Amino acid sequence: MSAPAPPVNKPLSAPQKALLKLGLVRDVDLALHLPLRYEDETRIVRLADARDGQVVQIEAEVMSSEISLKPRRQLRVRVDDGTDTCVLRFINFYPSHQKTLMVGARVRVRGEIRGGFVGREMVHPAFELAGAELPAALTPVYPTSAALPQAYIRKAVLGGLRRAELGETLPPAASSELHGRPAAWRQPLWTLRQALQFLHQPTPDVPLMTLEDRSHPAWQRLKLEELLAQQLSQLEARRIRAAMRAPALRPAAEATLHAQLLERLPFQLTAAQQRVGQEIDADLQRDLPMHRLLQGDVGSGKTVVAALAAARCMDAGWQCALMAPTEILAEQHFRKLIGWLEPLGIKTAWLTGSQKTRERREALALIESGEAALVVGTHAVIQDKVRFKHLALAIIDEQHRFGVAQRLALRSKMTPDSQGAPLEPHLLMMTATPIPRTLAMSYYADLDVSTIDELPPGRTPVVTKVISDSRRDEVVARIQAQLEQGRQVYWVCPLIEESEAIDLTNATQTHADLSAALAGTEVGLLHSRMPVADKKAVMSLFNEGKTGVLESTTVIEVGVDVPNASLMVIEHAERFGLSQLHQLRGRVGRGAAASACVLLYSTGDGPRLGETARARLKAMAETQDGFEIARRDLDIRGPGEFLGARQSGAPLLRFADLATDAQLLGWARELAPWMLDHEPVLARRHIERWLGGKADYLKA
Repeated sequence: MSAPAPPVNKPLSAPQKALLKLGLVRDVDLALHLPLRYEDETRIVRLADARDGQVVQIEAEVMSSEISLKPRRQLRVRVDDGTDTCVLRFINFYPSHQKTLMVGARVRVRGEIRGGFVGREMVHPAFELAGAELPAALTPVYPTSAALPQAYIRKAVLGGLRRAELGETLPPAASSELHGRPAAWRQPLWTLRQALQFLHQPTPDVPLMTLEDRSHPAWQRLKLEELLAQQLSQLEARRIRAAMRAPALRPAAEATLHAQLLERLPFQLTAAQQRVGQEIDADLQRDLPMHRLLQGDVGSGKTVVAALAAARCMDAGWQCALMAPTEILAEQHFRKLIGWLEPLGIKTAWLTGSQKTRERREALALIESGEAALVVGTHAVIQDKVRFKHLALAIIDEQHRFGVAQRLALRSKMTPDSQGAPLEPHLLMMTATPIPRTLAMSYYADLDVSTIDELPPGRTPVVTKVISDSRRDEVVARIQAQLEQGRQVYWVCPLIEESEAIDLTNATQTHADLSAALAGTEVGLLHSRMPVADKKAVMSLFNEGKTGVLESTTVIEVGVDVPNASLMVIEHAERFGLSQLHQLRGRVGRGAAASACVLLYSTGDGPRLGETARARLKAMAETQDGFEIARRDLDIRGPGEFLGARQSGAPLLRFADLATDAQLLGWARELAPWMLDHEPVLARRHIERWLGGKADYLKA
């Protein structure tokens, strides 16, 4: 299935390197590299029939060819096809252009017809001498790079298509009534080779709309194949984990930690928290590794659910690790967990990359000896030097910020059972970015999902206002009013330095402006490039109420919990993603005071607010429901950006669209388990064809 390797001693050419960079390694990779669009070179159009703005191919005689110097040096060639004339204009040209386009030559030209000052023209059209036979199929235009000319990639793709092993991997049962053939299937079902051959070289009579909207039967076949490969791989991952063993965390009869923690909590769990807690408890008591995603909106109380899961783990005599993507978020968890668990006699270790050597050495010793039953930290938790005595539960917060490598690293922390066999730790992943249903059915099909769909009582609604930055003075006055009531305020900026690329007010300048405007108020400054000790000091002052305004970059996006903060101002809100805006808004409304979020958008000299940015701000103003926000975010950004690091190493859907192909996804979900059970060889071939070496991510 692989393309022939070049001679060992011969270095790769620039186009060969470009192919590898695009991931086009195997013949089947080339065959699945589909065109972005097509050009119709199958027919000649009369100039008299061509419309302005239309891309056409003509055959005409060169009437004149000259180099003009005004307004700039350019080659101007007038051609006549017998029905009309046209000027071919080249700003960049070579002697070979002049040689081919000499007076009297008959040429075939393809380009966009425009209306110019001196008649119709084409700027930088493609051209060649007339006489060659017209192609029988539309000409594909492929995704490529500067080092990879279209002519080269066309030849490479057709070679790969010719050599690739494209035998049938869909079983005959795939078309039976048992598996509910989708209505999108057209009779007869195209084979994969037929579909690919057509999409690389479609006939000129095909309705272009069916290629553009991917409704053509050839496209439907590829979507079915791709969705099936995804579902097979996800289900296979689930079954691989089902064959592993994990500690069965059944609490001893005298276990009291979980009950004591529940008693000490200063609030009652919501019904949703109780429900997901029971789902997690049931998983932990089995000897199969839990692989569960805990999702809940901002402020829904995921941390306490995680703490109770950790208590179950420690009640059974095992260690638990909690990992967060940033030190600020990790410290937030650490502070909460210490407050809840230390009075119950639990020793907690703190582990981050910025620790001093002595502090780190002491933490590592506590972890290795098992004296620290709970370990909280950043990526440092999974480094090689960290050795657990008996790790049974790993909790990952904001899981979309962690890639496959980090989750695989947890495997190195496995603990042997009494017979010496390795035990896989249970894995609980948390996210405050709710996963839309279609995404959960596809990219997260290998996970069990628990949802906290209820906010704790006492959370005040946050009023969201979208305001032009021309009304900045009004916002500052609003801040002053909040400060006079004893409240605190966040002001978030997207950058910390001036940039020539995008003219945004930097955080340092904003800090100076706010300090001047709010005389007598302590304004804190927090950004990602500050030393860790300085960040901690700034956050401590804000937590203690000694700082009235915290001016910050997005390092406060998650985890920061200051109930007295009642106003969030987000500057250049049009630069932020929808999920990020929702996370930032979630930093206020945590106390009893009425809270607001102001989205300041720029009306400077640049272009007007784009449609995407406008849609994000509109969504923020219209809803506070995290699930609705997530749905709109998926619509705006697509799954690639939405998924974040979780899918690092995993193939995103290239052909299917979750918004329009839900019926095909349902078919793939139904067929996948049947195929793994009854046609395992075909299933393996199907996964290998579509994923190849990328399937390694399934182990995570």
